[in-house]
Amino acid sequence: MFVSLFLYAFVASFTPGPNNIMAMTFANQFGLKKTMKFCLGVGTGFFIIILLCSYFNLLLNNLLPQIKSIMAVIGGVYMLYLAVKMITSKQPESDAAGDKHNSFIAGMLLQFINPKGILYGITVTSTFILTYHSSSFRLLSYSLVLAFIGYMGTFCWCLCGSLFKKMISKYKSQFNVLMGLLLVYCAVSIVLG
Repeated sequence: MFVSLFLYAFVASFTPGPNNIMAMTFANQFGLKKTMKFCLGVGTGFFIIILLCSYFNLLLNNLLPQIKSIMAVIGGVYMLYLAVKMITSKQPESDAAGDKHNSFIAGMLLQFINPKGILYGITVTSTFILTYHSSSFRLLSYSLVLAFIGYMGTFCWCLCGSLFKKMISKYKSQFNVLMGLLLVYCAVSIVLG
């Protein structure tokens, strides 16, 4: 059970998605240090989502068809908005403009409209956690561990954006188009999937 849970968690956390793509882009634009608040927000929001999914999994499973379609549309529209902003940006945003999106609050709130994260939370809690554990201590413990794994995935993408800043800066418009198209792909796959 543990091996399957952690393999699933690592694959879901380290593959491309809105959190990871945005973290890489922000780190490239604003640096690793300034993007850490976004990554911490992602981890905090993800922890809240996993904890909520743990406690309300039965209710969410009953409402899944309605929640999935609503969250898919909201999340897809938001990702398309981010993709358009990314593709059409010509110069790096100023620190003030970037702080609007590259912040703890933005990272945390992104989790509540991120269908990939919510569906992951529902799946991981119903499949791997609630079938074996139901005590509050265990649910809290698993939520913390899964949030940390999610944070590490986002941080790794952030680190890549920071480490390859020089190379990415040289090909800024191509990088923005590529990251924007990855967000479009995420949006389309979530809405249609």
